Amino acid sequence: MNNRVGLKSLQGRLEDPCFEIIPLKGIEKKLGGLPPGSDVAITCSPDKGIPATLDLTRRLMNSGFTLIPHIAARMVEDEAHLRDILGQLDGLGVHRIFVVGGDAEQPAGNFDSSLQLLQLMSTLDHSIDVVGIGAYPEGHPLIDDPILLKFLQEKQPFAAYMVTQMCFDPETIVDWLRRIRAEGVDLPVHIGVPGVGERAKLLRVALKIGVGQSARFLRSNLGLVGRMIKPGGYSPDELLLGLAPHFDMPPYGIEGVHFYSFNQIESTEKWRAEMLARLRDGKDTKA
Repeated sequence: MNNRVGLKSLQGRLEDPCFEIIPLKGIEKKLGGLPPGSDVAITCSPDKGIPATLDLTRRLMNSGFTLIPHIAARMVEDEAHLRDILGQLDGLGVHRIFVVGGDAEQPAGNFDSSLQLLQLMSTLDHSIDVVGIGAYPEGHPLIDDPILLKFLQEKQPFAAYMVTQMCFDPETIVDWLRRIRAEGVDLPVHIGVPGVGERAKLLRVALKIGVGQSARFLRSNLGLVGRMIKPGGYSPDELLLGLAPHFDMPPYGIEGVHFYSFNQIESTEKWRAEMLARLRDGKDTKA
């Protein structure tokens, strides 16, 4: 694919991204600058739990956004609890969710992984039409790569797309996509990209959701933390421009961009608008 076609594909992805937010105080006010109809994913962390995710989903129902609440399997107690969660989502008219295993050290009940939750969901009545799942181009700190691939293959029948965990190297993502496509994983992929924000703000959000208290996270993500808190903040230009030539090429199946905003909505949206303006003017021509 030539460079201009790749940049046009990047422009298309940036015109319709997903913004992931954390259910913290004040987040609703920050969403006012997003384009109407934006996809907004609402996380489910060990610190805040499923009730906070459902509560924010409820409060944003009239916002005009397409809401994608996360359900963390390790925070679901049993089938009755899952039925209750799905019933609440049905009542809100939610048709799209994202299912993760979750970072809770001890499961709240019967579910140790997202696969178990997805399997049970497939046997229940609910109004969820679209399910997203996570994927790990750089591996997982607790799960070996062959097992990760096996889980992805087994979750594929229950999902409509996958979102990659944060990775800063486009070649790592491209190589990973080649490998999983060769192994029969053909789900469309949305590239997970850190939002744009000041390092002090990112650290404050990390502390609020418990990330700063997790030695396991820090050990496993020293490179991530270092990049995100460097002076001037992080910008995803290099990653996305590096991926642009692959967006519309088989077998990669790169369908969208998913911003891990860490609630830095204003700065992330400002960066997106500026990048789109440069792409439309043809100013970014080197990927």
